[in-house]
Parts: sequence; C-alpha cells; structure tokens
Amino acid sequence: MAGPASLTAMIAMPPLPTTVLGERLMTLAADLNQYSDEPGRLTRLYLSPAHRAAAEAVKRMMEAAGMSAHIDAAGTVVGRYEGIEPGAPALLVGSHIDTVVDAGSYDGMLGVLAGIVAVEELARRGERMPFAIEVLAFGDEENVRFPTNLSTSQAIAGTYDPAWLDGRDYDGVSLREALLAFGGDPEAVTRLGRDAGSVKGYIEFHIEQGPVLERENLPVGIVSAINGITRARGVVTGEAGHAGTVPMALRRDAFAALSEMNLAVERIGARDPSTVATIGMAKVSPNASNVIPGRVDFMLDVRAPDDPVRHAIVEEMVAEMRDIAARRHVALDLDLYFDAPATAMDAGLMRALETAVAGQGIAARHLPSGAGHDAMAMARLCPSAMVFVRCKGGISHNPAESITADDADVAVRVLVDAIKAFAARNG
Repeated sequence: MAGPASLTAMIAMPPLPTTVLGERLMTLAADLNQYSDEPGRLTRLYLSPAHRAAAEAVKRMMEAAGMSAHIDAAGTVVGRYEGIEPGAPALLVGSHIDTVVDAGSYDGMLGVLAGIVAVEELARRGERMPFAIEVLAFGDEENVRFPTNLSTSQAIAGTYDPAWLDGRDYDGVSLREALLAFGGDPEAVTRLGRDAGSVKGYIEFHIEQGPVLERENLPVGIVSAINGITRARGVVTGEAGHAGTVPMALRRDAFAALSEMNLAVERIGARDPSTVATIGMAKVSPNASNVIPGRVDFMLDVRAPDDPVRHAIVEEMVAEMRDIAARRHVALDLDLYFDAPATAMDAGLMRALETAVAGQGIAARHLPSGAGHDAMAMARLCPSAMVFVRCKGGISHNPAESITADDADVAVRVLVDAIKAFAARNG
C-alpha cells in the first residue's frame, strides 16, 4: 500500500459505469423494506423487533462492503472502514433507519445506504483515505415512539439526556425497558459520546422532502443551514351565538379573527424567500354549523435559516395578530413555547461537496432544510454538512415517496468524490 501521502492503494480500479451505484443503492433499499412492524406497509419504530432486524441487516451490508460493524448501546449501527493508518480519526457519514408510521423507502435510509455503497465503491477501487470512514445508521430520528429528540445521534454527540430513559411509549413501555429488550445497554448510552478529536466531520445525504430540486431539474442540492423553529400555541376567544340571529356587524367570531390572522402570517412569512410560516392546526369550538365560533385553539410554526430574521418575523406576526384581535373585539392568548436555533453547515465540508457536485456537471444549488435531521445533533460534536436528493413531487412520510436510480447514482458519486476532495484538503 502507498505511504501516508497517498490517498489510494498502489493499484486502483476505475469507476463503475453510470447508474450501477444507484441501482445498488435501490436494491439495498428494497431489501430493507421487508423489515416492518406492520404487514402491508412500512412502519419501523425505534427499538421495535423490525428495527432490530433492520439493524442486523444493515450490519451485514456494512460488513459485505468491507467495514467492521457493530450495533452500539443505543441501537445505532456503526460501520468502520479504516484509513491508510489504522485507528485514525473518522469522517462520519450517516442518517437513520427508523421510520414514521406508513412510511416511504428513502427517508433516512438513503443516507445510510449511500454511505455503505460509497465505501463499497472505495473498497472495490482499493482506495483508502488519510482518515477512517464510519457509516452510522441512527435509530431514533423520527421520535415517533418515545418522547425524545434525536436520541441516538445525541448519544454519539455526547448530549444524550438521561431522563429520556424513563420516558414511556403509548403502551407504557419505558425507553430503558425497550433498550434492554432490543439488546442495548441503557447504562452505557450516556458513555457513547465521541471525543471531538476522534472525528473529522459528519456528512448526511437525505431526500429533500420538498419540491425545489424537482422544480429546478437538479438531482442534488447542498444544504446551507437547518432552519431554526419557533412554535406557538394560541387561543382566540370571542363570543358564541346563534348563526341566524346575530347581525354580522355585532359578531365576535373567533374563527373569522383567526382566519384574518392566518392571512397576515402568510403575507408576512412570504416576504422572506427562506422563511416558511404555517398555522397548521385549528380546533373550533363549539364546532357546530348553526353556532358562531366562540373559541379557536391553534398552533403556529415559523421556520427560517437565520435566527435574527426569524425572531423579527415572529415579532411582527404577533404584533399584527394582536392588532387584529383588538379590532375584532376578541381576546388573543399566545404562548411562544418552543424556540430552536438554526444549525449552520460547515463551510469546509460544503466546499468539498461543491467540488464533488461540479465534478458531476451539476450546478451547486444551495437551499435550507426546513425539517430537522440528525445533522443538527452531530453539529454540536463536529463540522457537519448535508446534501438533499431530489424526490418525486417532494413527497415524503408517505408510501409514495420516490427517487430514481439515476439520482441515487449521482448522490453516491458525489459522496465518493466529496470524501476524496475532503481528503485532499485535510490529508
């Protein structure tokens, strides 16, 4: 093998023809579909029997690709492809293999399988980097079963909350009990945190879960930041009355007031192209066809990649909502109960990804992520970056979730080339 200054073995195989790597990824994704908690649809919840079976399958895939592999105390599958010097710090690549209920085949799985196929291709070529590559298959990104927040990636990042172990699912099973049944070790979970010096960075490939790349006819895009989020719960209180006898000018209609507030939220949110704002839940009371609504409970969600911009937008929304309430003679009670900061992506890793994307003859489109991902947790440990892959119609969390083998192929090749570009700058 070549010395430390070289990134490859003495004899390297040429790259495979186009689409072969994408077809390999699609085959592995189809194999994972068999591991479900429910017949007839894909549901794979954290620490369920299906999760265990899928984790074992991913472990076998990693080993077949040339990695050593194990399942850690929290249920994350960890595969390691050594660098030129064994024991070197690792560049981490990963995503998750848990799903929502009635899921699609690629949310999370794409990023894990892209890492496996990329390592498999590097091993086939006989190439090793001046760092190890570790592929991580997290198990609790969707946070469907337990009241947690990215618990498996937070364990790796060293930010795991021990109180999560006492949280219970809808059947009354605690996370601690579920870990033991899975074969994990609840006492060791808080010791999984990596030392920052042992990792070079983290890269996550993920389906976009939105329509931008498809609209712009691009197979991949580079994530600039993961949006910060403000959530509020609110109540508009007016006065219920007979729908047939109270004149329009004398009404204190809570639902009409919220409707005007919603239009204000839409208008203010639309001013900044990177901001999204939604009133996605409204519960009308008494919810009868012949009664003027006297109360509406609602939820507001505002997301943006720039925290000061988001905070200013929320402040303007709240002020206008209060003005509307006063003009319509209704009461507005608003609780801004959740504020999560935006997560910036690492400039160095983004440059490596830009080089790799350009190498495929593709324009490097940057876009924010409106959804949360394991990269949010990993960014607290090490430099982190993400790549989105086009999905049909922007559909996700749905059995209709779909990508093409061609786009999967581009994704794997971008990952391989990004790893090599990162090695060239960080050898």
